[in-house]
This record gives sequence, C-alpha cells and structure tokens, in this order.
Amino acid sequence: MSTATLSASDSDAEPRIDYLFLGAAMVATAILVALVLLDGQPASAALILGGFALGVAFLKAEFSYTASWRRFLTRGEAGGLIGGLIVIAICALAVVPVAALWPGFGGAVAPLGPSLVIGAFVFGIGMQLANGCGSGTLYTVGGGSGRMLITLAFFVIGSVFGSLSLPSLLALGGVDPVLASDYLGPWGGLVATLASIALAAVIMATVAKNRGANFMPSRTYIIGGIVIGVLCIAVFFAGGHPWSVTFGYTVWGGKIFAALGFDFSQAEFWQWPGPKRALTGSVLSDTSSLTDFGMIFGAMAAAAATNRYAANAWPPFKSLLAAAIGGLLCGWGARIGFGCNIGAFIGGVASGSLHGWIWFLAALPGCMIGIRLRPAFGLSRD
Repeated sequence: MSTATLSASDSDAEPRIDYLFLGAAMVATAILVALVLLDGQPASAALILGGFALGVAFLKAEFSYTASWRRFLTRGEAGGLIGGLIVIAICALAVVPVAALWPGFGGAVAPLGPSLVIGAFVFGIGMQLANGCGSGTLYTVGGGSGRMLITLAFFVIGSVFGSLSLPSLLALGGVDPVLASDYLGPWGGLVATLASIALAAVIMATVAKNRGANFMPSRTYIIGGIVIGVLCIAVFFAGGHPWSVTFGYTVWGGKIFAALGFDFSQAEFWQWPGPKRALTGSVLSDTSSLTDFGMIFGAMAAAAATNRYAANAWPPFKSLLAAAIGGLLCGWGARIGFGCNIGAFIGGVASGSLHGWIWFLAALPGCMIGIRLRPAFGLSRD
C-alpha cells in the first residue's frame, strides 16, 4: 500500500467537525443563558447548562434506556439496566435527605393508582416503537436524527391529550404517595432507597446469569452513569426538584395548541396552579423546558464536534409510522403516568417514592408488547 493511500485512509478516519452546527448549538445555548441571566435567573442558567452537559453525556456514552430494557427482555442482558441504577443511586444520595430536610426542595412523588399503572404500561409500548424515551428522544434529536424529530412532534401532541385525560383517571381513585423518608426519616429513607436499588440490581443480575447473559455494565456505561448521576444532582439543586423531561413537552404542546385557538379554560389539568402558570408564563420559566433545550443543544454540539451533522438518510415510511405512533403513546402515557424513565422512574426511586418502582414494573410488560410489535414496522426485536 502506498504512502499516499495510507495518508488518505488516515484522513478519512479522522473525525470531521461540522462547524456550522457546532457553532449554532453553542450560540443558541449562549443566547438562552443570556436571556435568563438578564431576567435575573442564575438558577435557570444553571439548568440550561446542566441540560447541555446531560446532552453531551448521553450522546457520548450512548446511554439508552430503551435499548437497555429491550436487551434485558429479549436477551437477558442486565448491564444497561444496572448502569441506569448507578444514576439513581447517586441521585438518591442528595435527593432523599435534602428534600426531607430543606424547605424549598422536593422529591418526585405521585399517587399510586390506575393512572400511574396505565400510563407506565402505555409508555412502555410507545418507548419501544418510538425507539426512545423522554431523554432518548431529546438527545437523539439533538444528535441529528430525523426519525426522532417525528417522535418528538407526536410526543408533544400525545402529552396534550394526556393532560386532558389525567383528571378523569385520577378520579378513579388510588393511594396517596408513599415516601420512605416520611416513615423512616431522611437518613433511614436514604438507606431504604439504596437497599431497594441494590436488591433490584441483584435480581437483574440473577436473571442475566440464569439466561447466560452479561450483567456487568460496560466501562462506558459505568462512567456515563456516574457523570449523569452527578449532573442529576446539579439539576436538582438548581431547580429545587429532580430532573424531569416530559412536563416540558406538555407545556410546549399546550402553548402550540393555545396559539392555534384551542381553549383550555375548561380543561381541569390546565387550571391546576403549576400547569396554569406554565401555560401563561414564558417557556423560559419552566424548569423542565430549560433542561430540555439545553439537552438538545448539548447533544447537537457533541454530535457536530465529531462528525458531519445529520448525515444519515431518512428511514422507510413504516419506521416513521412507528415513530409517530410511539411518540403519541409515550406522550399520553408519560402525562397520565407522572413522567417517563427520568421523571417517574429515576426521579421517583431517587426520591424514595414507591411510585417509581411501580412505574418500572408496569412499564416492563408494555415494553414486551412494544418489542413484539416492532417487526411489523420493520424494526428489529433486538
């Protein structure tokens, strides 16, 4: 092989920086940070930057909850799920005691009832068809996936439908939130929370061993889990509550529908104090939206810094149809189920709230159905 050929090969192998999109991501982030700082909101700036860092971390670690759940259910591989538990354990170290001891901070809590179970189950189906959860949709959109733009659009629409359904489902009844720190105190609650995470890891590893599969997270997943866990703590301190993703989608959808002439004055959900304030206020005052924007731009910057941005061809129509259906189901399920993998599962368990584990157990069978449906849309079951 000639020296010229070697040089050409080496040149082709080198990462290509897409300066246009890298610059666009950095400028957009800088503008958002400047706007909230001018409004006297340094915590909001921290949320944007925290979201940016999360976008980079998720993309570089290829941290996918959707794929991890699928590999566990189809092959028995537990490394990805256990990597996700690392995030929860690190986050819990701050959330459980701080939320119990310091006014102004709160955990992710939710009642136990039909709404939670149905929402998680439906979300599980949608997650596998969409090929992404709440956080996965954000960082893959930021990373340049055209397919996930479809998922995001329908996720937002589904979230609005979910907001209209939630009050009726809550009327079916349920049990008030069960929080470990309420029964065991802040430190006893933390011990119980960490013990539940350790037990889940043992169960997952046992299942993997029995199926002859791997249960150890990869080095990338371990590092990614640690980094994401620490960033979750930073977002918690900046926002006053655990990191959430899908409420931001609901706010975006509500504002878009309202701009199109839809009247939410008779919609019970949108008359509750939090949603009403978010609908009428600036999108830059919503903590979920701030981290969502930051995550998109962070993933965009990370993707553009290593390759030509958004260079992949659009997938077939059936795959796009799955993205749309999955997005709708995810949006509806997340809203009635009090969040996605981030807000309900990670945030819930890291807060010592029982609803986080119930959400996880209800989402698993939904994932199994979603996996069985994937081949009908040209998607692999693995």
